[in-house]
Amino acid sequence: MGRPIGPSPAVLDPNIKANKSHPDCPQLSSDLERPTAEYVSIFAISKESMKGVTTLRGSACIQTTDMLLEADEVVYDENSGQARANGNVHFHHFEGGEEIWASRVEYDVEEQSGKFYDVRGRAPTKIDPRPGILSTTNPFTFQGEWAERMDGHYSLHNGFVTNCRVPGPIWMLRSPKIDIYPKDHAMARNAWFKVLNVPIFYSPAFYKSLKRQPRKSGFLTPNAGNSSRRGKMVGAGYYWAINRSYDAMYRGQLFTQRGFAHTMDFRGKPTQNSDFNLYVYGVNDRGLLLDDGERRKEGGFLVAFDGRIDLGRGFYARGLVNYLSSFRFRQAFTESFNEAVFAEVQSVGFVTKDWSDFGFTVSASRKENYQSTADDDVISVRRLPQAEFTVRDRIVSEKVLPVWVSLESTAGFLSRTQPEYQTRAYVQRADFQPRIMTALRWKDFHIIPAFSIRETFVASRFDPQINTVSGENIVRSAREFTIDVIPPSLAKVFDAPEWMGTRMKHVIEPHLSFRYTGGIEDFRQLIRFDETELMSNTREAEVSLANRFFVKRRSGEVLEAFSWVVRQKRYFDPTFGGALSADSRNVLSTSLDITGYSFLAGPRNYSPVISQMRVNPVSSAGIEWRTDYDPLLKRFSNSSITADARLSRYFVSLGHAYVRNDPRISPPFNQFRGLFAIGQENRRGWNAAFSAFYDFREGIMQFATTQVTYNYDCCGLSFQYRRFSFGTRNENQFRVAFAIANIGSFGTLKRQERIF
Repeated sequence: MGRPIGPSPAVLDPNIKANKSHPDCPQLSSDLERPTAEYVSIFAISKESMKGVTTLRGSACIQTTDMLLEADEVVYDENSGQARANGNVHFHHFEGGEEIWASRVEYDVEEQSGKFYDVRGRAPTKIDPRPGILSTTNPFTFQGEWAERMDGHYSLHNGFVTNCRVPGPIWMLRSPKIDIYPKDHAMARNAWFKVLNVPIFYSPAFYKSLKRQPRKSGFLTPNAGNSSRRGKMVGAGYYWAINRSYDAMYRGQLFTQRGFAHTMDFRGKPTQNSDFNLYVYGVNDRGLLLDDGERRKEGGFLVAFDGRIDLGRGFYARGLVNYLSSFRFRQAFTESFNEAVFAEVQSVGFVTKDWSDFGFTVSASRKENYQSTADDDVISVRRLPQAEFTVRDRIVSEKVLPVWVSLESTAGFLSRTQPEYQTRAYVQRADFQPRIMTALRWKDFHIIPAFSIRETFVASRFDPQINTVSGENIVRSAREFTIDVIPPSLAKVFDAPEWMGTRMKHVIEPHLSFRYTGGIEDFRQLIRFDETELMSNTREAEVSLANRFFVKRRSGEVLEAFSWVVRQKRYFDPTFGGALSADSRNVLSTSLDITGYSFLAGPRNYSPVISQMRVNPVSSAGIEWRTDYDPLLKRFSNSSITADARLSRYFVSLGHAYVRNDPRISPPFNQFRGLFAIGQENRRGWNAAFSAFYDFREGIMQFATTQVTYNYDCCGLSFQYRRFSFGTRNENQFRVAFAIANIGSFGTLKRQERIF
């Protein structure tokens, strides 16, 4: 009649996987022949029946289409559907996947409800794949004095829940009563969260969604920390799931030495084709206490909005709004080093449509560039509004030679404000540039000439002699001719070094171009709103040469292992038609075309030699070096090099940048950046990382972060030390976070601030 089974090992360790059906109970049919809900199968080594009551002993089991109940002894009443099981009881519900082990069970097979005593159990976990969330395949394990199943949910009494291995879990949530609704939610009342059996915090009500996309209103986990500039930091918040389309979050934080900080995040998806996100952060600052007893106020706020909508018929709209009350506030309270040293704030909104080769856009924008932390030391440029119509290269003839035409045109109202002067609130500007281009081929030489005219109207004029703006109109009539010559590439294939691959290909790609721009007689009287005003007279030639080495791996993969591109311009008009201002920084479109670093401090015949080199000997490591060599100064004016490599769990990223240009046009700069990490986000055991920004000119570590993390199979603990030292900020911070796998983390170390 079958084989006897001993005590189930899962009673001692619920992490051991169990079968979905009893080894001797009749197996369920396929989905096409699935039995009815009344289907009940029983099995035991010995059976005794009397008046519809069957006593099963030895490997006893009852199995239906929904559940399996097995024990040493089962008494089953076929009339009422009641079953009493004793000794090594194992219950498995197929739909929810939950399993329970108990010493004694009273269960109604028809109603699918019952009581379980001396309970141990587990439920399938929901893995959350979001970045920054520790993950595990461990099931949720629960244990208690007794449990009850009723109406499809479980109530656990005087027990705990964890996803760690038992016995001896790292963390647990212990409560007098825990309600578990499989695949929906779990609720614990008067609960204590314990780590290593030490109470950490108390919650009168703790809610955890088990749905695929959980959204539920509730209080956020409190956080606490310490800062040398802000004092003790204590915070709490609330998340409000307004409805299916909207939610909001508010978090308040007290800095004992500075005041209150407020964070609000409001998100919405009003329609299927639209969404938005509004973020507000502000600090009511009492001020930083100085050595003389005075307080320096650094409070303020920032607002960020991102919204988009599909208007239909090809029209699309988007808005990106960023408002910053002061640059001093950003430097004092931001937690990101890159954001603290970035002195630009941009906002833009537009409606656009593209069809065929045409494009139409109406936009409004505002750009602010902070020159220092002083309140009024900022340059602001506004476009409100501006219309743009473009025609992308469109072929109009192919009879003798192919002919393409294109068009770029804008019209709108602009304004500029800076400490020295201010324009009118609405300065009209219109810009119109049609272009015609063709292409010729001669003995593998490709020749691409193009001609364009550019008419620009501006309703204000700048007088550089007295540094003022007048309402006098200005019209710029420019004409431009360019010709690109692309000679044939030279290539050779040869055997590669054994450690790199099987074959290697060396390719040399030359490129020549000439540009003539004329007709701009009043360059210095144009108000600089954007790149439109940077066009100047020029006669120039550019030569570039690219060397590339391609390697074919034994796997068949082709990798660009090495590339080196060198470029330089020759200027036949050293003054660019009188556009240069002597002994000062000049930025023209011709200089921006070749490098982002300024180099025009006066007349010159050559640009710096621009070199860009990349080395990728293997897919997991790479080096890039970019530098400008100035033949006028006879030295490298700037250089930036980065190197990244990953080997197993080790990761290294290094970077160095310096600027040693003419001091009239670029302040000197010399900084090192480094990151060294051992481990990964979800790696079990010890993980550590260190990153730093060091300024050689100042001789200080401007920013440094050290993080140490230990991940268990179900949770992780992270410590982080952060050091700020730039501008007026000199601060040490200590952060800590405890992460629970598949749930989230709490503490002062935010996900976006973690190294991993």
